[in-house]
Amino acid sequence: MPFDFLPNFAATATDAVKAHTMGTHRIVAPEQTLARVRPFLPIMGITRIANVTGLDTVGIPVVMVTRPNSRSISVSQGKGVTLAAAKASGVMESIESYHAERITLPLKFASFEELRWTHPVVDVDRLPRLSTSTYSPHSPILWIEGTDLLSGGPKWVPFETVHLNLTTPMAPGHGSFLTSSNGLASGNHLVEATSHAITELIERDAATLWRQTGEARQSATRIDLATINDPVCQSLIDRFDAAGVGVGVWDISSDVGLPAFLCRITEREDSPQHAIRPASGMGCHTARDIALSRALTEAAQSRLTFIAGARDDMPRAEYDRHLDMSQYRRWQDRIVSGSGNKPFTDCPTHTATTIDADLAHQLERLRMIGVDEVVAVDLTKPEFGIPVVRVVIPGLESLDESPDYLLGERGQRAHSLVEDKVA
Repeated sequence: MPFDFLPNFAATATDAVKAHTMGTHRIVAPEQTLARVRPFLPIMGITRIANVTGLDTVGIPVVMVTRPNSRSISVSQGKGVTLAAAKASGVMESIESYHAERITLPLKFASFEELRWTHPVVDVDRLPRLSTSTYSPHSPILWIEGTDLLSGGPKWVPFETVHLNLTTPMAPGHGSFLTSSNGLASGNHLVEATSHAITELIERDAATLWRQTGEARQSATRIDLATINDPVCQSLIDRFDAAGVGVGVWDISSDVGLPAFLCRITEREDSPQHAIRPASGMGCHTARDIALSRALTEAAQSRLTFIAGARDDMPRAEYDRHLDMSQYRRWQDRIVSGSGNKPFTDCPTHTATTIDADLAHQLERLRMIGVDEVVAVDLTKPEFGIPVVRVVIPGLESLDESPDYLLGERGQRAHSLVEDKVA
């Protein structure tokens, strides 16, 4: 087997014990992760890891990882409380995309009605989709097999919800379901990757539900920054403050019960000639300090994405929209002039010494809200041995950023509660 002279990527972790806990929870330090994957970077077409931290005045580490022959986007991003953590974040994001673009697992081509009589099939009616969806239970599409983490049995899901190969011609049945990187994750251990993928899906669901609640209820969830008692998060906020950047943090946690935060940042001073786009970031984890750290570092990453201009999925219209002065001032008024009253210590949290315990907690919380399928598709390639997984959770909302997005049952319920209050 190629590369079998290299140690197994997860061989040092029979149990997923947390060995690195500064800003994120991993079973090995980011330096060790980088050392393990570095031999594979040329094979995957990763040509550059660029430290772009110095393009901004904030100083929170951000990198951009270039993979020119990508079949989705060519520039991945990474952030962290240290430069090594940011590099590991960006490299692993590029690696997981490579795996999702080049899936060689067995597929089936059949309609839902043809497949459901002989194979356990996911509840497709609860999967996120757009109003432009071409899905019909009688039309054949591609399917791939995963494992239901709640039942332990096999479960077939639409291939479109798993792959990231966006080259043409598109796969048969394309346009039925959302294709995105949501729920795609890599890690030092399959459990680590799976846990990370699930928190991302819970985060996106929470964000969409929070946006349905209306401005008054959203304002009540703003965090009082003075109550943040985690030294890592406080140091990140101090960096923004020293750079003249205002910070607002909102608790967007949903009924799932995992802490999730939205962080919005903008320049405090009105300087149109040097305007930098207001930016935002989100984070979710079982531990609230890690969830907030992710939101803060992602906000710094989003700001640097605008400054660097290298991301290939940000069109010119996106820059023009965010440099509009009316929108710029609206962000300033909301972030700089506003303040929060909710104590950080009132937000949910769960601590454990292993990633296995985190995953068990996540699955239990999902069961509590009526989720009965959590399907994981193992995309790990044996020639690399780097754990990569795609998780699909029917019933959770995706991000509602597209005007064509159709709210699912949870989103409709949250939206109707606001309408009832207005009425």
